[in-house]
Amino acid sequence: MSDKSRARLMEIVSLAPVIPVITIEDAAHAVPLARALVAGGLPAIEITLRTNAAVESARAIMAEVPEAIVGIGTVLSAWDLERASALGAAFAVSPGVTSDILTAAAITDLPFAPGIQTASDLITCVVRGFDVVKFFPAVPAGGLAALSALAGPFPNVRYCPTGGIGAANAQEWLAHPKVVAVGGSWIAPASDISAGNWQQIEQRAHAAAALRSR
Repeated sequence: MSDKSRARLMEIVSLAPVIPVITIEDAAHAVPLARALVAGGLPAIEITLRTNAAVESARAIMAEVPEAIVGIGTVLSAWDLERASALGAAFAVSPGVTSDILTAAAITDLPFAPGIQTASDLITCVVRGFDVVKFFPAVPAGGLAALSALAGPFPNVRYCPTGGIGAANAQEWLAHPKVVAVGGSWIAPASDISAGNWQQIEQRAHAAAALRSR
């Protein structure tokens, strides 16, 4: 990944303290959901490739909500990364790391955050020039103690922890000096998306956007 792409990734993850991790079952929900998140102060949105509606949803948001910065998550292969790039995504995120994914990411201009859990994962990423990573699953993988232990040997790495983080503990994670943002699904749970509870989602987004200033 180029220096320009690395700088752009850091810029994106620094826009707000929380990046909503969104799984959309019905593409008709994509645009009103994105509008609620942006109105609440969370412009960077990770659309996971977990449903058949994911790609259509991402396209709709990019076309109709230009203020949204749409990323593609659950990138599991080089092919997924290529799809995200062809789609015009602003960034991409994986839950783990493989040599194939890093090789594909190295030849694209798409800002990419690989997922890590161990020191070996971090070495694999750092030697290939990736210094903004997703720590996943953050709480099951050892929580803040594990992240702090990893931060010692890798002082230049910045983290976006995801997994087990919610409204009750997000601020604690954001207080860590190596954490630039957290990812989470609590902002827009599946039940609220399916019910069209956009006002409640916007309210949660407002609360999440204010976390860093507390």
